[in-house]
Order: sequence, then structure tokens, then C-alpha cells
Amino acid sequence: MRIVKTFKVAFAAAVCALVFAGEAEGGFVYTRLPEFTSEGRGEWINSPPLKKTNLAGGVTLIYFWTFDCWNSYRSFPWLHMLEKRFAGKGFRLVGIHTPEFEHEKSRKNLESKIKEFRVTHPVMMDNRFVYWKKMKNRYWPAFYLVDRDGVVVYRMIGETHIGQE
Repeated sequence: MRIVKTFKVAFAAAVCALVFAGEAEGGFVYTRLPEFTSEGRGEWINSPPLKKTNLAGGVTLIYFWTFDCWNSYRSFPWLHMLEKRFAGKGFRLVGIHTPEFEHEKSRKNLESKIKEFRVTHPVMMDNRFVYWKKMKNRYWPAFYLVDRDGVVVYRMIGETHIGQE
């Protein structure tokens, strides 16, 4: 009887998470990752243009950021920690730079900030908010965990810090 009760509570929590995932600050998502929208080499930094098939078989954290947002750049130590912790274990980061201000649309300005923040993983420029809209994103920064099968399983919104799992 205790197992049934535990299952009912867990099931109710899972249903709530699925129902409210799109409305809450973060949570479980369970939706297919849309194809990247920037295909030109000039719209990718630190990588040739990626397709979602390039991510197959590994776990990926896709994050939206803009370089003048302090919540975004304060998250880089945490992102660097994740890269180091999961190096060689099939984990990768992909940054989606979606600018808030006009000067953030400049590739030269973005490259300068990428160097300053020591970002070495792929970054896609999303100046027209095309991928932002496909992901139904509304926040800087926002983090989307994608499983080995290309399913977005979790979304986290807001600044992150070392020590967060």
C-alpha cells in the first residue's frame, strides 16, 4: 500500500511538472529540440554551423545569453565549471547569443566579449530572435538541458553560480 501511495504522489508531481513547465520559471519540458536557425558560417563563433544531429548521442546544455546582461555573464564561471566537470563524458555547451541592444548585434563586439569571458564552445548569433522564438524563450539567461535523443528535458531560468547542480 505504501508503494501505491508513493507512486500516486510521484505521479501527481510529474503531471504538475509537465502541465506547468511552460508557465513556470523553470522545470521539466519534454519537447523536441528545434533545428538551429542560423546556417551561415558568419553566424557561428568557435564552430562551423551546427545542426541538431551534431548533438546526437550526447547531453547538451543550450543557453540563451546577451553580453551586456550581468545575469548572463555572471553565469560563465558556472558554465566553465560544468565544461570542466563533464569533459570527455559526452557533454557539450552551445550558447545562443540573442542581443538585447543594437551594439550587441555586432559580431566584432560579440567576439570581443567571447574572448573576455573565455568562451570556447560554439555560440550561435540569433540577432533576429528566430531561435529564441522557436524555443519559446523569454529570459536572459535561460538554460535548456537536451538529452542524448534530442529532447529538451529541463529548463532553468536566471543567473547561475558555482555550487549549483
